[in-house]
Formats: sequence, C-alpha cells, structure tokens
Amino acid sequence: MKNTLYTYSLLLLIICFGCKSDKKEKAPLLSKQGKEVEIQYASGLKITDFGDHKIITVENPWPNADRTYRYLLAEEGATVPQDVEFDQRIQIPVKNIVVTSTTHIPALEVLNSEELLVGFPGLDYISSEKTRKRIDAGKIKEIGKNEALNTESLLNLQPDVVIGFSVDGSNKSLDLLQKTGIPVVFNADWTEHTPLGKAEWIKFFGAFLGKMNEANAFFEEVEEEYLSAKELAKKAKNKPDVVAGAMYQDQWYLPAGNSWQAIFIEDAHANYLFKETEGTGSLSLSFENILTQAAHADFWMGPGQFTAYTQMLQASPHYARFEAFENRNIYTFASEKGSTGGVIFYELAPLRPDLVLKDMISVFHPQLLPNYTSTFYKPLE
Repeated sequence: MKNTLYTYSLLLLIICFGCKSDKKEKAPLLSKQGKEVEIQYASGLKITDFGDHKIITVENPWPNADRTYRYLLAEEGATVPQDVEFDQRIQIPVKNIVVTSTTHIPALEVLNSEELLVGFPGLDYISSEKTRKRIDAGKIKEIGKNEALNTESLLNLQPDVVIGFSVDGSNKSLDLLQKTGIPVVFNADWTEHTPLGKAEWIKFFGAFLGKMNEANAFFEEVEEEYLSAKELAKKAKNKPDVVAGAMYQDQWYLPAGNSWQAIFIEDAHANYLFKETEGTGSLSLSFENILTQAAHADFWMGPGQFTAYTQMLQASPHYARFEAFENRNIYTFASEKGSTGGVIFYELAPLRPDLVLKDMISVFHPQLLPNYTSTFYKPLE
C-alpha cells in the first residue's frame, strides 16, 4: 500500500511539474487586439501597435520589389508571441541610431531625437544647422558611402539600428552589416509618389523612437497646412502653364506626369504641360520635344542645379528660346544650401510638403500669399 501511495504521489508530482513547465514554455498567440496606426497616404507603410511591441511592415522597399519586410519593435521585457514572424527585432525606444539619407535628418529633429544620431554616410550632404553643430563637435561619425559603408566604423559605434535604403535590393554593405549582428531596416519614404505619402513616414521614426504621439501630431499639422494651401490655390482665377527640368548630355530630364513634383504643380493650381505622360519618376525627352510643347510656358520650375541665367546660357544658348527664360520666370530650389553645400530641398522638402506647395502657390498666384517668404524655390539670379 505504501509503495502504491508513493508511486501515485510521484506520478502526480511529475504531472504537476510537467503542467507548470508547459505553462512556462508556452507563449501567447499573436493578439488580435493590435491597433492599426492610422496611415492614410503612405502606400508602403503599415504599423500595428500591440502595446509593449509593434510590427512595422514595409512594402515596396525599392521600385518593383518582390518582397515585403516585417520589423518587430519590442520594449524591454515585452511579451512577444513566439509565432510572430519578422525580419529584424529591435528594442525600443532606440538609444542610438545610424541613418543613411538626408531625408531622415529632419524626422529626428522634429521628434527632438537628433542627439541619438551617431553616424551618417557623407556628412557634407547634411544641411541642417542643428545637426551640423553636432557634426562639428565630433558627435556624429563619418561612415563612408551608402553603397560602401565602413563596416569597421559601424562596429565601433554599435548602433541599436541602421536605417537604410536600397535602390534595387542589392546593397552589399547592408547585407554584410546585418551579418555582424547590427539590425538593419529599410525605410522606403523615397518610393512614395505623393507629397503627403512621403511626409507620413515620420510615423516610421516615431515607432522606433517611442514617440508615436509626437509623430502623429506633427503629421496632422503638416496635412492640415497642405490641404488648406491646396484649397487656397483653387481660388486663383488663372492656371498658368509650367515646364520643369533641364538638359543633361542632350537629353531633357523632367518629372513624369504622376510624379511627386507634378502633383505639387497640380495642387498649386497650375497646368503642368507634361501631366499626361506616364510614370512616377522622371522622363528623358529631346530638346526639340520640350521646345515644341513648352516654348510659351509661363513658368519654369526646378531647372536642375542651375541657380543663375548666365549659367544656363553657358550650358546651352538654346535655353533662351523659352519665354519663361526671356521673362525671367524661372525658379530654382538649388540655391538654398547648407554650409557644406548640401541642398536643403533634398533634405527637408519630403517632410514639409506644405512648405513646397506654398512656395509654388506664391510663384504662380502671388496675390493669394502676400508677403510670403519662400523656403525652397527662389528666382534665378
């Protein structure tokens, strides 16, 4: 009887121990109560908030990409289901960060997190005065070029995450870096085709920095300003004709009809003469084609890197055949530069489409924005 009781007790103990072990090893299934962060305009971004962790989905990380990336952002001690699939896991909020595009700099500054930036490829391209002070103080290190990152420097920095981008998915530097154990994630703000779509990627940074509320609030302000400016432009009685771009090696490069730049012109209540062309990137056309369609254009926006009429004539005397040239109605964003030569437009414009749109409205319809001071677009000298 004693042996039977002993055996029964031992069996019960094993069963109980086994049950407790199962409970410890079992992880919760993926909660269905995750809250989708509102993404209205960015086509390649999705953020699902589960409280102590978030899932960021990046679609179209580069043009014609054949894959999607999922990033798990988890707070320290977060309870993350074991069946969650992800490409990288990053602890948030991140304490130090490396970014690889100047368009990322304003996002850090807007969220008051510029002090977290420890490395960048091509420091001279950064225009922001605030970040340049940190560069001059030696707080941000040079890490080479985006297509050839200095792995040794990055290993010394040990960032919590590297925010990268890829033109075609074949960035060997980023592939090598991931093998060292430093998390690399892709930011695809540059693949967005709409002004507000690019700006909405501020929420991507808000998730990594633990500042979603601040990111949402900032975007709401930009969205409101942009839509208000768009409505204001509709009050204009005229709709001027507009051409854009410039020649390079006998070809004229200009925005395609569904591109980011073309949308600005349309929203500023102007007639982009090449709006019927297909594509969201740039076009390459002959000079004769452009002259035939745009010789009488009222305005010429963004003539490449030209900042003066004399520069344009030296490059090609044929530019003078356009009425916009003759009437001195050419406006450039290339004249506004940082202290080391970086063009401010390339850095700040994607995050501040409201300012770009107001600039264009002030050019096409100055009566609608009296006493307005342009941020990016300035008359050619």
